[in-house]
Amino acid sequence: MDSEKRLKIAIQKSGRLADMSLQLLEKCGIQLSKSRDQLLCRSQNFPLDVFLVRDDDIPAFLATDVCQLGVLGQNVLREKQAVDNGKFVGLVEELPLGYGRCRLSIAVPQGFAYDGLASLQGKTIATSYKGLLGAYLTANNISADIVTMEGAVEVAPRTHLADVICDLVSTGNTLISNGLVETDVILQSEAVLVKNQIADAEIAQLCDKLMSRIKAVQRAAQSRYIMLNSPTDSLAAIKAVLPGSQSPTVMPLQGRDDMVAVHAVCEEGVFWDTMEELKANGANSILVVPIEKMLD
Repeated sequence: MDSEKRLKIAIQKSGRLADMSLQLLEKCGIQLSKSRDQLLCRSQNFPLDVFLVRDDDIPAFLATDVCQLGVLGQNVLREKQAVDNGKFVGLVEELPLGYGRCRLSIAVPQGFAYDGLASLQGKTIATSYKGLLGAYLTANNISADIVTMEGAVEVAPRTHLADVICDLVSTGNTLISNGLVETDVILQSEAVLVKNQIADAEIAQLCDKLMSRIKAVQRAAQSRYIMLNSPTDSLAAIKAVLPGSQSPTVMPLQGRDDMVAVHAVCEEGVFWDTMEELKANGANSILVVPIEKMLD
């Protein structure tokens, strides 16, 4: 493979999404060193360059092939596609990443006489997501005026700029503190790995390799390794209790004909009630440990 060819990925330059994206790459074994201007990280042990940019700019980096991969919220990508799908139609949500969860919702002031979407007919709605909101209103046959704001959308009703708002919600505390009530969810969003139409076969191969590592990290994070001792005659019941385990390893215990050791990778939650049920079926010396890396 040509050593000069490097995969390029764009991530948000600051904030929680940036931190978690860098942590994900670190878990994939990617060692990064930042440039002096802090806008570029270059991996020393994998042919990967990481561009640190504004989240709104990531779709453009992908559409122009400056980068082949990007990590951004679905809300950002879907809004860009709603406004100008011709430019961003080739971008594909390749993999949900499980962090940065939020939702795009309509919220009304307390005391607003809200009785379904029809209550928004003829109203003025403030938002930073004109494309998504406009498409949602059109799909529901609602005619309303949209006021575009770049920030502080939640203050629009108090300042009489709008009757209601459409904004991102995570905990809902910001809405409550501004006297707003969430009504309708337009979009459930999380961070996703987005890919453009990669033409270069070698770059595509690097992309597949990185995505394989990310999937392995995700699978490991959701899995646990269980070790326990089981009476031989209880083995079938023990296997039935193990969550998400298909083929546990069963080994004889030295000097014991009536006991075996059971090792299993469980890809579902292992909770206290699971362990208690294992114990009730005769298991003992139960040990549950996290898995750092896991590759099929």
